[in-house]
Amino acid sequence: MQHCYFRQVKSLLLWAKAVTGLMFLTASGFAQAEWHRYSDTAMTTPIHLEFWAEDQAKADNIAESVLAVFHHVDRTMSRYRADSELSKVNREAANRAVQVSADLFNVLQKAKQVSELSGGAFDISFGSVGFLYDYRARQQPSADHIASELGHINYRDIILDEKDRTVQFRQNGLKLDLGGIAKGYAVDLGIAELKRAGVRHAQLSAGGDMRLLGDRRGRPWVVGVRDPRSEDRNAVVLPMTDTAISTSGDYERYFVNDAGERVHHILAPSTGKPVRGVQSVTILGTDALTTDGLSTAVFVLGPEQGLAMVNRLPGIDAIIIDEERRMHYSEGLQPPEPDQ
Repeated sequence: MQHCYFRQVKSLLLWAKAVTGLMFLTASGFAQAEWHRYSDTAMTTPIHLEFWAEDQAKADNIAESVLAVFHHVDRTMSRYRADSELSKVNREAANRAVQVSADLFNVLQKAKQVSELSGGAFDISFGSVGFLYDYRARQQPSADHIASELGHINYRDIILDEKDRTVQFRQNGLKLDLGGIAKGYAVDLGIAELKRAGVRHAQLSAGGDMRLLGDRRGRPWVVGVRDPRSEDRNAVVLPMTDTAISTSGDYERYFVNDAGERVHHILAPSTGKPVRGVQSVTILGTDALTTDGLSTAVFVLGPEQGLAMVNRLPGIDAIIIDEERRMHYSEGLQPPEPDQ
């Protein structure tokens, strides 16, 4: 991704009102037979795939291999499955070093990098408190219950041995949750499958994580970012190619409690409570593993600190919607200076 490309869409950004989420906008007039579309559900989220191929049978085989990636990652990294590798790590890593697959180790390494980069704003050990929330049942832990588990949130207590490819915890009670990064990794694996199959034009999304492969045969892909308070409205429309896009929002998993507070799934590692001050963060980059982790990190950091971090990272841009529904952009997406 190049910043110069995004400068071409700054005027579109200036027309925006308030946004977030990710939604692919299909332009009318492009429903050609050679575009093949597939959907699935995995990792508790809808998966959407579209790519160009001339042969239906070949397209079906390609789609099957791409969608299988998400079920593989789910079996490996889901905290909801007792038989997943991640669940095994959570059960045993406080007592011994647990050897894991290359896939899981890669994600854990990236998570550690984002944790260090963000000063702990992103921390996959938030599961130690995050497991206490039940959004479907509209249940949140008491302040005392949070306080009793808060000390278990510390990414520095996750020990990764690259030589033996093992994971170990320095303390009992620490629990990992990869919900803020695993979908991005699955999207990257799916794009790799498409490339191996010779596909040059595709878009692949899993909830708030998307990657675009090439362009839309001579035109850019058009991606809209949804208003966090309206499913039907998009204010930012971005024409892009070869880009990863991830959004974290306070509307993805939440409920409103009896006090009228929005209780959502993005928790501050320092408090164990839902982050306030931001409605959504969208990150643009080159791979979804990175953009997925960074979108959560920036959400926790907030506009000022989050943009300061993003502006130090080459090839990364951000759009932040704060609680006042004001939009903040990284330097690569800022409008050009007016001519003197």
